[in-house]
Parts: sequence; structure tokens; C-alpha cells
Amino acid sequence: MKKILVALGCAMLTAGPLVAQKAGPYIPETDTAVLHKLEDWQDWKFGLIMHWGPYSQWGVVESWSLCPEDEGFTQRKPYGIPYYEYVQKYEGLAKTFNPTKFNPQRWAKATKDAGMKYMVFTTKHHDGFCMFDTKQTDYRITSPNVAFSKNPKADVTKEIFAAFRNEGIHIGAYFSKPDWNTENYWWPYFPPKDRNVNYDLKQYPERWNKFKQFTYNQIEELMTGYGKVEILWLDGGWVRPLNMHNDESLSWNKTPAQDQDIDMGGITKMARSHQPGLIVVDRSVHGPYENYRTPEQQIPNEPLSYPWETCMTLANSWSYVPGDTYKPVNTIIHNLVDIVAKGGNYLVNIGPGPDGEWHDAAYTTMEGIGAWMKLNGNAIYGTRAIAPYKDGKVCFTQHKQTNEVNAIYLLDENEQLPATITFKGITPAKGATMKVVGTNTTVKWKSTANGVEITVPASLQSKGFKHAVAFSFKH
Repeated sequence: MKKILVALGCAMLTAGPLVAQKAGPYIPETDTAVLHKLEDWQDWKFGLIMHWGPYSQWGVVESWSLCPEDEGFTQRKPYGIPYYEYVQKYEGLAKTFNPTKFNPQRWAKATKDAGMKYMVFTTKHHDGFCMFDTKQTDYRITSPNVAFSKNPKADVTKEIFAAFRNEGIHIGAYFSKPDWNTENYWWPYFPPKDRNVNYDLKQYPERWNKFKQFTYNQIEELMTGYGKVEILWLDGGWVRPLNMHNDESLSWNKTPAQDQDIDMGGITKMARSHQPGLIVVDRSVHGPYENYRTPEQQIPNEPLSYPWETCMTLANSWSYVPGDTYKPVNTIIHNLVDIVAKGGNYLVNIGPGPDGEWHDAAYTTMEGIGAWMKLNGNAIYGTRAIAPYKDGKVCFTQHKQTNEVNAIYLLDENEQLPATITFKGITPAKGATMKVVGTNTTVKWKSTANGVEITVPASLQSKGFKHAVAFSFKH
């Protein structure tokens, strides 16, 4: 993940022409169990992702300061520190990482209370530090030289998955395909030039094969030792076969691309043999292993024709930053309604701190979200997009089971529900009853030359509704 919304690029190392291809079409899944899981996932609508690692001790962007590229999001602090000196200090953070206030049960409860139905956790980011008990490397949270390794909760991935699962929340594992710590991706014999593998794959194929096996083994550990996992969320889209590059990925490159094929077919087959129906998200690699797409830090202007999920920070940064500013609850609710009306899911990020706690503001923000979701969840969960999706300040969703339509009026901050709400594009069935979602209250409506007009009685206006109000009716 990136600290800010940018087109993250990659420079690659072998020579040879490569013709740019346009972003490929979405390739539908054929595995019936996966299709059923995708249908379930589209019912969940709202989820949490967490970026966490030793870098939280410095309050810096996750992993990217190790990347030897001159971009705003890769800058080292203090500015000008020699690269290898910085790398040594960064990797030394593992030894002092000691989140003694780590309490995943509190996170899980706050997530459930916020109305979130699934969670994705960063088991390994690009820096290669593993937040799980891998046997493939010593660069892991359970390594004896890590301060937290003596804690009974040292395998934080296992603890997090169990705590969230106990709250009925579905589990996803974030995993970075590139690994900047292992010698078979960034070989110490050569200096890294950018975010890509730093040696010629054609000249050293045995080294790349070792990296492929390393990746396979780590993913298999996650698929076999951590209970039920329903989403494998893969990041680092520059690791892809040569023929899978498109205009987007080539626009990242500064040198010709290499064939960084890690055998996604073999990985997916293995993973699903252990986790039947597993959703695989090979982010930005538009092929058969990208079961849904993940626009980052943005909401599409129009509905998309395939399963998708906006991933976005709840504050400003993906990783922990002291004093980070959290988005207002009103903004989060409006984003959620907009995304769901367009047929997507909303995955919001919180970065835990070095002590194992969230910011206090994260908890209060989640509480505010939950208060709205408790009242209006029926207008969100289990719904699908219905044209025209949005008319002015009104967004539409439709229950896939009952076919009831929800017209969701977006309230500005501190706005009182108006006496009259009008929308175009959808008309209730003749004689249909219109209800305020989450209450037993009905309201009157009529068709006019300007569309459907809802009359809101003064008793409803005075109830102090916040963020958005949903009205349901038969269509």
C-alpha cells in the first residue's frame, strides 16, 4: 500500500522490447465455491484493513523508505542519511518492537460494533518483516532477537485472526509478493536500484526459483496454520509475468521489465486446496487471479461491471503516525453509501501504534460509524446497485432478496433532515408504503413533475438524524 494516492511504479532490469497492453478485461472466476464466496463478500460491504509492523516505532510510511527511488513517499528521515546506514537502522527496529498493549480482542469488538463484516491484516509488507511465525526467515516477529517474541501473543497474526473470527468477522490475509529482505529478491551482491528484483532473472534463474518457492511456502503456512481464511489479498503488482504488463504497470517502469512470474496458478491451486472457495486478489494484475479489483484512495465516478472494493485510509496514512487526523464520521458514511450504491465494498485502514494500540480517535470514529450502521445497516448489507445509482444527494441500493429499494439521503454536517426530499430515476410501486429504515415510521410520498417527493413530518425532522437517512419501498 502507499502512503498517498500515487501511481506506484517500478523500474526493471533486463533489456528487450515489451509492447504496452491496455488494462485487460476482468476475467470471471470459474470455481463454483469461489463464486459463492464472492457473492457472500458482496453482501458484507464494509471491512477493515490494518497496516502494522516495526516501522510504527518511527511513525514512518510502511516499507517505502527502503526503496531507493527519489519519490516523495520514499524519503528517508532525517533527509540525507546514507542509504545502507538507514537500512541497518530500519531493520534494527525489529529488535525493539514490543507492542505490550496489544489487545486484538478490543480491536475486534470495535470493528464489529462499527458494522464491519471482514478484516484484512498485513501479514507481511514489502520490507519482508513477517508478522506471523514463518519458518522461511528469521526476519519475523517470533524470532528470538525480537523484543516481543517472548510474549505469549507473539504470533500476532494468529491472535488477530482468532480474535476477529470469534466476533464473527471474516478473515483476509494481506501478503506482499515482493520481499525486500530476502536475498533471493534483493540479492546483497547487487545494490537495489528500485522496488524490483535487483538481478537479471535470465542470468540467475535458480535464484528466482528459490524466491518462488519461498513465496509459495510462506503463503502455504498462512493457509494451513491460521484457521479459516477467506481472502488472500496480494500486494506489489510489479511482481507479475512479462506478458501481464499493461499501460498502468509499464508507466511505472524506468527500465525494461523482467518476467517476475511467481506462478500464481500454482499458488492459487495450493491455497484453495487448504481453503476451499478462497477469494484471491492479485492486485492490479488484471488476470484470472484478481477475483475483485481494488481502487485505492478513490471512489469510481460510475459503477463498475465487476466486483470491486475501494481501499482507503480512515486517517491520512496507511501506517501509524502520531497525531494522525481521522476523517469525520460524516465523510466515512457518505463514502460508504456512495460506494455501495455503485456496487462496491469499502475497506478502511487503521494503523496500530508501536505499543499495540489504536489512536483514541480511531475508537471514537468507529463508535460513530457503528451508531449509524446499527440504524441503517439494512440499507447497506446484502444490497446491489440499481440505476440510476444516485440523484443529487440521494443514493440508491436494492436488497437482492426482497428487491426493496433504499433511497438514502446524504445529510451535510449538522444539517437537519429537510421537510421535503425529491429524487428522480426510481418510482415506488403504486400504493407502496415508504418506511424510514431502522424505525417503525412511515412517510408520505407522491409522484410529481420533478420526480418522487417525500414529505418528512416535523416529528422526524426533530429526531436529530446524522450523516444519512434511508427510506425503503417496493419498486
